[in-house]
Amino acid sequence: MVTSKSLLAGFFISVSVAVAVHLAGHYFLLNIPVWVLTSFRWIPLAFYFLYAAGKKRLTTWIFLSMLMGVEFGYDIPSVAKELNVVSQIFIHLVKTIIAPLIFATLVTGIAGHANLKQVGRMGWKSLLYFEVVSTIALFIGLAAINISGAGIGVVVPPEMARGTLPAVQSQNWHDVVLHIFPENIAKSIAEGQVLQIVVFSILFGIAVALVKEQYRSPMLRFTGSLTAVMFKFTNIIMLFAPFAVFSAIAYSVGHMGLDVLLNLFHLLATLYIALLAFVVLVFLPIMLVMKIPVVKFIRAVAEPATIAFATTSSESALPRAMENMEQFGVPRKIVSFVMPTGYSFNLDGTTLYLAMASIFVANMAGIHLSFETQIIMMFTLMLTSKGVAAVPRASLVILLGTAASFGLPTWPIFIILGIDELMDMARTAINVIGNCLATVVVAKWEGEFNEGKSEVE
Repeated sequence: MVTSKSLLAGFFISVSVAVAVHLAGHYFLLNIPVWVLTSFRWIPLAFYFLYAAGKKRLTTWIFLSMLMGVEFGYDIPSVAKELNVVSQIFIHLVKTIIAPLIFATLVTGIAGHANLKQVGRMGWKSLLYFEVVSTIALFIGLAAINISGAGIGVVVPPEMARGTLPAVQSQNWHDVVLHIFPENIAKSIAEGQVLQIVVFSILFGIAVALVKEQYRSPMLRFTGSLTAVMFKFTNIIMLFAPFAVFSAIAYSVGHMGLDVLLNLFHLLATLYIALLAFVVLVFLPIMLVMKIPVVKFIRAVAEPATIAFATTSSESALPRAMENMEQFGVPRKIVSFVMPTGYSFNLDGTTLYLAMASIFVANMAGIHLSFETQIIMMFTLMLTSKGVAAVPRASLVILLGTAASFGLPTWPIFIILGIDELMDMARTAINVIGNCLATVVVAKWEGEFNEGKSEVE
């Protein structure tokens, strides 16, 4: 009988052989047929497919889908370029979950306990945590780009410098503030404005908590039932996740090719290393100080983070992230309040990326920014990056505004957009992990984290 360990061993051995064959063909100029090289790459995937079939875990299947998506996009790009519709179907279906799930969980959490003081307390604690952690992310991004020097001395082809940027609407502080508050809840739901849905749901939950019991009870029964149904609905949609992940990765590779990784590898490597450093230097110490079980937390966030990485969409991971954090031991009322709010105020990966991208623009243009100017730029980003995540193309809006404020050209941003999807994968995954961690931290501060529940697999 073939065991899981033997299949996993076969996977790693076949990967090693495939790498050795490719290196031999490249460095020793061996004339190895293309079909032979392709076969050596698909053999490890066959081993991992059999391993995943035995495990029957969604996270394992999603990882397999990512590997197969890369290979399929590389081998058959003409077909892979047409697969984006599959991942878009998944994202569309997930978006239908967001509004009813946030509304039902928030209203149940607020009105079900009728502790309005706790809502305010969770609010200021969450915002304090968001501000501190995202500010650290800014300065880690600043340090990373200065150490690597990505963009310095790069010779840019004239045709790239003449590229045009997508049209974006400029935002002043009035627009940012007004964007937080819904004018039409149906419009907010249709446009996927998470922060506006949160504001409406909080006010609605407070109203339900203040009415008489005869009016409150039917509403709580409805929102409680709606919550249970939406979580079950999420489980159904997540069965489609491996196909969506495969399609998204295959489309990206087929559309851009693997060469784009080499063309701007310096910037990509800097971002990925900086995000890894952020996890080790910030997330890990927070977990240790707050006595959060690290291994259990990693298991809880692995699936939503992988979905976010593959689809480059935080929304696609939100329902599963909320469900996993509740299973991890965070009360539903805290998860439903902190996580959606964090999607607008606690985008650690995006914040770190903005710090790097701003200095990269200056490096590409050959403009030297003094240390004082860079610090001022970071404080500017600290303010402008808060509360506008729901604005379409928010990171582009902020990046363009920062460039204009400091007299930087915009053409390097066009070059960044060429690999933006590859960078978006990593920063979106970090955004999701950061918001999952924020729910646990706030639950710890509130003394409501269920330590025993986090031990459940």
